[in-house]
Amino acid sequence: MERKAFIIRAKDRRAADAAEALLEKAAAVKVDNFSVWAVSDLLLCYGEEQEGGDAAALADAVLASAGEGAALLAAPGTMRLMYHDIGVVRQDKSLIRHRVFCTRLKPGCAEEYKRRHDGLIEARGDAVSQGPDSNFTIWYGAGYIFGYCEKVKSFDHEPTEAEKAADIAWETRQLEIMDWLTDDVDWITGEKHEHIQRLV
Repeated sequence: MERKAFIIRAKDRRAADAAEALLEKAAAVKVDNFSVWAVSDLLLCYGEEQEGGDAAALADAVLASAGEGAALLAAPGTMRLMYHDIGVVRQDKSLIRHRVFCTRLKPGCAEEYKRRHDGLIEARGDAVSQGPDSNFTIWYGAGYIFGYCEKVKSFDHEPTEAEKAADIAWETRQLEIMDWLTDDVDWITGEKHEHIQRLV
């Protein structure tokens, strides 16, 4: 299995109208755990290509469903994996909730973003975590960061003051190199961004 992400720019969100057909197409081309997420004029797509699968054909299907003027910004297989924390993947998706996010990297900041996230992987070592993050990957393409994470519900809790402080410190540093499109850190910055919407 190979995880694949791709990004489409679309004027509207007609992919939602074709959700059932897109899921049928994903099954036909052997792409499992497929989803489409919308923020601003972007469709962020994630799937798990099985042996003999064809994520490119699925990208074409999403593009066709997205309406006039839609364009493929980053094709499956071209996006750079910037971070991963796969952990223990729950096959029963009722046990997880999604955290999907999008930012735009500032010019020339891709390597710094990767360096900072490589540090997180190094600090984690080879340990396989039970949670809270599961099946977590962050991708880069066409200037955008696209994060896909399956958060394990059994680990949900009210953040401690220490956890909040750590989040604030990390996200404040990240604002040096990127701008948010989703509302993940609005509670820190006081800004107002769009909440991501799942279409498929």
